[in-house]
Amino acid sequence: MTQSILQFGEVRPEFQIPVLNERAVRAAAGILFFPALICFMNAWLTGNFQPTRVFVVSFLIEFTIRIFVNPRFAPVMILGQWIVRKQPPEWSGAPQKRFAWAIGFVLAATMFYLVVLNHVIGPINLIVCSMCLILLFFETAFGICIGCKLYNLFNAEKAQLCPGGVCDMPAEQASSTSLAQMAIVIAFAVAVGTIAQWVYSTAPKGTAELEAPVAAPSAAPIDPAEAQRCKVPDFAKALGHEEKWKLHNNCK
Repeated sequence: MTQSILQFGEVRPEFQIPVLNERAVRAAAGILFFPALICFMNAWLTGNFQPTRVFVVSFLIEFTIRIFVNPRFAPVMILGQWIVRKQPPEWSGAPQKRFAWAIGFVLAATMFYLVVLNHVIGPINLIVCSMCLILLFFETAFGICIGCKLYNLFNAEKAQLCPGGVCDMPAEQASSTSLAQMAIVIAFAVAVGTIAQWVYSTAPKGTAELEAPVAAPSAAPIDPAEAQRCKVPDFAKALGHEEKWKLHNNCK
């Protein structure tokens, strides 16, 4: 079986369309999700966007190779394929994956322009990063390719060889969830919330003191230019993001 360097998906005689190993794709999504979540939380909690910028560049390189060269040469895909090398391949259609990865490429290019080149900080970063995390999480945790589902909305030719056989499975064969099972889930969530409230209310005094904010020392005279720079914009106040905005912009 001859494979071209510039090719998207494997051409196999048993399939009419190019295919990809879904197990490798899912493994690669998990590899990307882990550092993406770490970088996102690091930026959100500490205001340090440097790891995020490094990840965005890496993500953009990965998806550029996947889409415009060949997924076989994308570093994370290579690593994902190696991890699942002893598992039998599960072939899925390549066309819908290319569409889904194009969405990831657009998100990565947007973040590259905003965060890496222009150091923009605002709600748009939160939205784009959250979308990337959601797409990666659904792919790696559930085997659900959200971009592949969107593929059917924009293409007359419907997706084929979907992961898990969902394209060909009749609706009546889908697993159902009973009301009793949903009641169990709701009861579990209520129980966890109750336990969390009890844990916080019974925290040792020393813990509460550690969590209490420390009084700030007497402030030095404020430079008018600095005060103007650190003026919290209305969108941050509307989102309840005032303190995080100050943190991300190194404002006191």
